[in-house]
Order: sequence, then C-alpha cells, then structure tokens
Amino acid sequence: MKDDVVMKLLREVKSGKVSVEDAREALTGVDLSEENYVAAVDHGVFNEPEPGTIVRASLSPTGESALVIVFALWGILWTLYWAGSLSYGLYNHWDQQRLSFHLGMTLLTVIMMGIVYMRFVMPDVVVVKHRRNKYIPPNDTEGWQQYEV
Repeated sequence: MKDDVVMKLLREVKSGKVSVEDAREALTGVDLSEENYVAAVDHGVFNEPEPGTIVRASLSPTGESALVIVFALWGILWTLYWAGSLSYGLYNHWDQQRLSFHLGMTLLTVIMMGIVYMRFVMPDVVVVKHRRNKYIPPNDTEGWQQYEV
C-alpha cells in the first residue's frame, strides 16, 4: 500500500510537485465502477470480522528505515555510556543523587528505544475478540457462611 501508484500521485499533489489537473489527466484511463469503489472502501472498515480473525495493518514504516537504525545505534551508545558511568560511580562511591540521575538516564534511553521499536519495527497485528455474555450463577445458600463475633 505504501508503494501504490495512486498514493504516490496523491502525495505528489499534496506536496505541489504535480498539479491537480495533471493528476486528473493521469487517472483518466483508470476504470473503476462505483460498486468496486464502495466495496474497496467498505472492506475491512465497516464489515465486522469474525471472532478470532487476525487483522494486519501495514501502515507503519519498516524497521529497515535508516532513521530507525540510526536511532537504535544512538540508543545503544547512550545506554552504554549512562550504564558505564553508573557503574563507575558505584565503584567510586558517588552520592545517591548523581547515581540516581545516571540510572534514570539509562532507563529513559532504554524506554525511548522500546517505544521506537514498538512503533516502527513490530508488526501491527490485532486479534479480534468479542465479549461473551456474563454468566452469573444463582446464589448457593450452602456456600455462604455466617460468622459471629
């Protein structure tokens, strides 16, 4: 979907590289009936999936993009720096405030790397589950015990 010709054309119209008239002219030969258009729009959006269906969305960029790789290398570098300075500070008996700052920066860097990993690298997979009706059993008079104080 990311490399679709129509999406590429729409992005170029949005950026101003291609005029609206040129885009219309490029799409004049495209044959799309109203039924096919409605079916394409409604598919997966308004149709309720069956329970247990796995829905995959491929809207996020891949983990192979240069920005994700650069950020991962940057995160590893800074995590090693903060963890190493924390270890050095523990060995040299630094005060707690400085040690907690280094520990906080280490954890913050790892959390940022995790957020980027979850957002841009992990696949978007949703398993559709529906709620079941709740079953409330009748009161069991033998199950209750009365305690006296």
